[in-house]
Amino acid sequence: MKFSFSRSRALLAALLTSGILLLPSGTLAGGSGAPVAAATFKNPVLDINFPDPFILKAGNVYHAYATNGVNGNVQHAESRDLTHWKVVADALPTLPDWAQPGLTWAPEVSHLGGKYQLYFTARDLDSDKQCVGVAVSGSPAGPFTPAGRGPIVCQASEGGSIDPSPFVDSGGAAYLLWKNDGNCCGLPTHVYLQKLSADGLHLTGKPTILIQNDQAWEGSVVEAPTLHKQGGVYYLLYSGGAYDSSGYAVGYATSTKVGGPYRQAAENPVLVSRGMVAGPGHQSVFSDAGGQTWLVYHAWTNGLIGDSLGYRSMRLDRVTFSSGKVKVSGPTTTPQPAPRP
Repeated sequence: MKFSFSRSRALLAALLTSGILLLPSGTLAGGSGAPVAAATFKNPVLDINFPDPFILKAGNVYHAYATNGVNGNVQHAESRDLTHWKVVADALPTLPDWAQPGLTWAPEVSHLGGKYQLYFTARDLDSDKQCVGVAVSGSPAGPFTPAGRGPIVCQASEGGSIDPSPFVDSGGAAYLLWKNDGNCCGLPTHVYLQKLSADGLHLTGKPTILIQNDQAWEGSVVEAPTLHKQGGVYYLLYSGGAYDSSGYAVGYATSTKVGGPYRQAAENPVLVSRGMVAGPGHQSVFSDAGGQTWLVYHAWTNGLIGDSLGYRSMRLDRVTFSSGKVKVSGPTTTPQPAPRP
């Protein structure tokens, strides 16, 4: 059927009058012009090299941070609906004096004392090992300014320290998790936990070892710790295996106390390679506006594993925490119900 110009104008006017207009992308826009989330989305949500992703919500904007790449020392992207992302300015344009350029990994952000703290991994010039630093900003978009005169964690005798991850407990106490980089040097790897100062810029007390690589699927490494509390249970998610292989995967351990002891789950790993998705891992957890918990992680495309062949794109899948068990819906590649922004 063909519509005359006048009938097309009448139809458009009726849609606008009703307050709803179907856009070409399939999303809906209300009469106010504010976008409404698409009904479905499909992974990857950011199909560029964006390894070790972390997502933080501030106001009505979601911020994603990732390991260094063509977009800067700390790659940074923003979204209002979690499925459409725009790469923006480098969140850490200036490295601290102690750091060697080109090796800034696995950034994560906390909000303590009215400021935002960016924890990152960089190679320490003095020890020639990867160590953990912190930078601060009044905005989640940065730019973040390095704090202190050196790393806040640098276990040179244990191969270095990488993959910092902040956690704020239900009572308000803040902690930092990380792993020693023992796999770089034929040493065991451990996930550590230590309390943070109120401003998030210093560690206090003594570190506690939560887990180490003692399961067959983990190989020589446990890394990328993420701590999530729900229903009185602390869920420690982590990645294991070689990052540049299809064996890279996500597992978890649980405890009723933040400092442990933690018991690694018998059903590990819970997120593994499937189909065209290879080596899923370096996860973190966040919640959408509807309270649904999500796992953000990176993965290779099967057959294109390794930086010389492919790249690690950013992906989202639902994750549930119940009665001491973790269930991940992915890795998915088909249309899925979209998050609530």
